[in-house]
Amino acid sequence: MGKGGSLSDGVIKKILLSYTYVAIWIFLSFTVIVYNKYILDKKMYNWPFPISLTMIHMSFCASLAFLLIKVFKVVEPVSMSRDLYLSSVVPIGALYSLSLWLSNSAYIYLSVSFIQMLKALMPVAVYSIGVLFKKEGYKNDTMVNMLSISFGVAIAAYGEAKFDTWGVILQLGAVAFEATRLVMIQILLTSKGITLNPITSLYYVAPCCFVFLLVPWVFVEYPVLKETSSFHFDFVVFGTNSICAFALNLAVFLLVGKTSALTMNVAGVVKDWLLIAFSWSVIKDTVTPINLFGYGLAFLGLLALKAKEAQKKTAQADEEGGRLLEEREGEGSGKSSESQD
Repeated sequence: MGKGGSLSDGVIKKILLSYTYVAIWIFLSFTVIVYNKYILDKKMYNWPFPISLTMIHMSFCASLAFLLIKVFKVVEPVSMSRDLYLSSVVPIGALYSLSLWLSNSAYIYLSVSFIQMLKALMPVAVYSIGVLFKKEGYKNDTMVNMLSISFGVAIAAYGEAKFDTWGVILQLGAVAFEATRLVMIQILLTSKGITLNPITSLYYVAPCCFVFLLVPWVFVEYPVLKETSSFHFDFVVFGTNSICAFALNLAVFLLVGKTSALTMNVAGVVKDWLLIAFSWSVIKDTVTPINLFGYGLAFLGLLALKAKEAQKKTAQADEEGGRLLEEREGEGSGKSSESQD
């Protein structure tokens, strides 16, 4: 009885800890998105320099990742040759820098709620690019899910009160580059047996992103910043914003192994709905019934997709468990026959 009780207490503590990590991740992800919107929006903090903001994030995160890996040795570095870095990490860094640049730029033109609705297209982009690069097999039922998500997002876009074409182009471009980056990680790193957690990823990728962003920054934002003599770097605003961005990556690092991918996906959906509600109630962005109906359709398509993924993983786990059990039984029968001989 006592053992059962202690086991139950242990399980409850583990569950509570897992969901505490998830809650922290939702809070930090929510905070970073709203904070970026606050800084970049011309009606709020009014600092519309997305490349500069992304470079601040990258330099801060790269510095902290270096300290964690090289100085405090909290995380083990990944063994990587110069050729592998140039052929694999550099292209991923280029895609990541473009994704961050465009996604942060979209905050200047679009509401937080509408951006979250457009982000629902991410699975569609990842699947399409995966099929293009032959990392995913084409399946009719999966394509039906993708079309339902796309149809829902199209309805949400049709119902957007403050639709901005340039903002939509920027956000869709960000989704396309991010989806390509995720597929390239599979092709260039995972296929070679290299796995980067969020901290080691920042250590290798963030400096590369900074260098790539430096080129457009010199031509696009530096001349404007140079002319803005009234601007003074606010260490409190940009410092806390960068800390939140790094803490978000740290939260993802802590979550690895603490909860399932399905839980993370559900948490992501909860975060999106919270952001839509916050955008409508606090920022006073207009969210129309057509917006919600369209995103609702996309949401149902996402749920169906995640359910299929979870079912597939469960089936694979059961198959793997059955195979291991058969091997053990085979070994046991082999030893039994040997002892009889």
